[in-house]
Amino acid sequence: MASHSRPKTVVIGAGVIGLSIAWRLAQAGCQVTVYDRAKAGQGASWAAAGMLAAAVETEPGEESLLALTLESQKLWPGFAREIEAASGISVGYRPEGTMVVALTRDDAEQLRHSYEFQKGLGLDLDWLSGAEARRREPHLRPGIPGAVLSPRDHQVENRLLGCALAEAARRSGAVLYEHCPVREIDLSGGRARGVVTDRGRDPANVVVLAAGAWSREIAGVPATHRPPVRPIKGQMLALLMDAAAPLLRHVVWLPRGYLVPRLDGRLIIGATVEERGFDDRLTAGGLLALIEGAWRAVPAIEELPVAETWVGFRPGSRDDAPILGPSGIDQFVVATGHHRNGILLTPITAKAISSYVLTGRVPEIVLPFTPERFVDRHRPSLRGPVPAIASEG
Repeated sequence: MASHSRPKTVVIGAGVIGLSIAWRLAQAGCQVTVYDRAKAGQGASWAAAGMLAAAVETEPGEESLLALTLESQKLWPGFAREIEAASGISVGYRPEGTMVVALTRDDAEQLRHSYEFQKGLGLDLDWLSGAEARRREPHLRPGIPGAVLSPRDHQVENRLLGCALAEAARRSGAVLYEHCPVREIDLSGGRARGVVTDRGRDPANVVVLAAGAWSREIAGVPATHRPPVRPIKGQMLALLMDAAAPLLRHVVWLPRGYLVPRLDGRLIIGATVEERGFDDRLTAGGLLALIEGAWRAVPAIEELPVAETWVGFRPGSRDDAPILGPSGIDQFVVATGHHRNGILLTPITAKAISSYVLTGRVPEIVLPFTPERFVDRHRPSLRGPVPAIASEG
C-alpha cells in the first residue's frame, strides 16, 4: 500500500461492496472517488434478495468461508444502525429469522442431513415438526414433514441498502460518478496510478476493483492478474402481498429456491443459477420453475399479482469464495467474487479492505481469500453446466 497515511483512492464499482469501502475510507479522511458504469446500487446489489444467511447457506466444503460469513453476520446489526444514522435511510433490517422447509419425505431426509452437518459446526439451528413450522407460518402447505429454524439468519432490504450506502458515502465526502465506466486502469511502472474514464484520467494512490461480475471487463490489467470472476445469471420475481396481512414473516428456503417477505408487501421469489454470460433475458422456464417451487410450499401465492421480474448477475469466482485484498500489483486492490454472499459479506469486506488500504496489512480473517490463491493455477473454461435454482441472497 501507499506510504500516504490517507491515500487518494479510486473505487471501481458502486454496488454495496464498492460503496461500503468508499464510505469507510471517506470516514477515515481519504479522498475517494467512485465510478460506476450504471446507477449506484443498480447491479447485483439491486437484484439480490438481501438474505444474511451464514448458517443455512453453509454446505460441506465451505467451512473456511464460514468464519468470514459468521463474523460479517455479527457485524450486521451495528452496521445497519450506523448506515441508517449516516444516511437517514432505513435499510429494512429484519431479525425474524430464516426457516428451511422440507416438502416431501425425501426433502426431509436431505434437510436432516444438512441440519446435522450445520449443527456439527456449532451453528444455532432448531428442528421443527411440520406442525410447529405451520404454527409459525400458517400459510405453508398442510402436511409438510418438517423444517429447520435459524434464528440468527436475518434479512436486509438490499435496494435500500444501496441507496443508503451511496448517500452515506457522499455525506462523508466521497465523490460518485454514475453512468461513467472505467475504460482502463493505469498500471504503468508496475503499480496502479489511476483510471481512465470518459471524463479523462483520474490519478490515484490506490485503485480498488469492486466491479462485481464486470471485474474482468476493464482494460489495462494483464491477464495474469485479472480476478477469475464470471457472471452467474439469476432470474427472480416479486409478488405483491397485503402488507398488513403478509403470507410470510420469516425468510423461507425451499428445496428449490427461496421466499423473502418485505415490509412493503412484496414477496421476493428467487433465483435461478445459469451460466449464460451477460444474457439478461427472462425465460418462461426460469419463471415457471420459480413460481411452481414457491406454489408447492405456499399455495396461496397463486392469488397474488406479479409486481416485478428481473435478472441479476452474481460475481462468481472459481471456488465460489470472495477475492479480497492485494492483487499482486502495487496499489491495486481487489474486492469481488462474492457470488451469493455479497450482501451478507458487505460489513466485513468494507472493514477488511479499508483497513488494508490504510495500514498495508491484510486482516487475518481475509487471508484465505486473497487473489494469491489463484496464481499459476490452470484456468478452466468459464462456461459450465446450465440452470438450477439456488437458495441464496
